[in-house]
Amino acid sequence: MPSSGPWNDDLDHLERVLRQTEEIMRDLGAARAEIAQITSVGEAGGGMVRVVAGGGGRLKAIKLDPRVMRQPADELARQVMAATRAAQEAAERRAHEIVERARARAESLPEPLDETFVRRRIEQVADEIDRPPRG
Repeated sequence: MPSSGPWNDDLDHLERVLRQTEEIMRDLGAARAEIAQITSVGEAGGGMVRVVAGGGGRLKAIKLDPRVMRQPADELARQVMAATRAAQEAAERRAHEIVERARARAESLPEPLDETFVRRRIEQVADEIDRPPRG
């Protein structure tokens, strides 16, 4: 007859940790997918320059109103850079929020078993083996 007590508690603990780990892994996968779907927009020049960036900061699109082409090249470059920076920063902020939310959920895992706990369990097993069977 299997003994009860700490062994069942250990099994329950391990099952709980495994379930929580699986949930966290699903959450991390969902967070990765959510970050991949981020689309942030940055504008400059009164909306004449519009840049779209993804969750990783990669540019997805740049749209220039034809009127912006009348500006000097250096001004156009500044506006494109400003819109790009705004789009990338917005995407980064959103990605950071998603990562922090996933990290907060991951912190709910219980502490790992330490050496003292494992040693104590081994000693309990050894004591149980040395004990004569109840009959």
